[in-house]
Amino acid sequence: MGHNAIHEAGGIIDRLREFAAETVEVDGLTFHEGLSAVGITGGRATNVVPDECVVTINYRFAPHRSAVEAEDLMRALFAGYELAMTDASDGARPGLDRPAAQAFVEALGLPVQAKEGWTDVARFSAVGVPAVNFGPGNPLVAHQDEEYCDIAQIDQAFDAMHRWLGGPVA
Repeated sequence: MGHNAIHEAGGIIDRLREFAAETVEVDGLTFHEGLSAVGITGGRATNVVPDECVVTINYRFAPHRSAVEAEDLMRALFAGYELAMTDASDGARPGLDRPAAQAFVEALGLPVQAKEGWTDVARFSAVGVPAVNFGPGNPLVAHQDEEYCDIAQIDQAFDAMHRWLGGPVA
């Protein structure tokens, strides 16, 4: 006799599937945006038509877009649904046009690529301080129970930081 909120969430899933995430270049680096359902809850008993369904969405937008622009885009995409933004921060531009960042990259002699995901670099960027993400690790195993980092990556990062700081490599 009730309206099934979980069935209604199918429209949200359809919009997510149809969303064409952008690939954009910012400061010479290629960023791939992503929009994903990362959680869904609803229902309170196996014999009751669910009156609520919450779909949690993660939108990883490139740094060419502000948090306000990202929210506007989500509100337009999910028009007709209640939307609550619970966490947002402006993206961090790479800052590779800044002399300090250029010198860092040059001293390290390592490949530079876009970081796809939020880090504290965004906080520095917000106040005009150039910052980069740097360090060992494999993003394919990040945030998992079996996350690990190869010793060789730690050694490579250590050696690179010594080159940057001008000290002898141990």
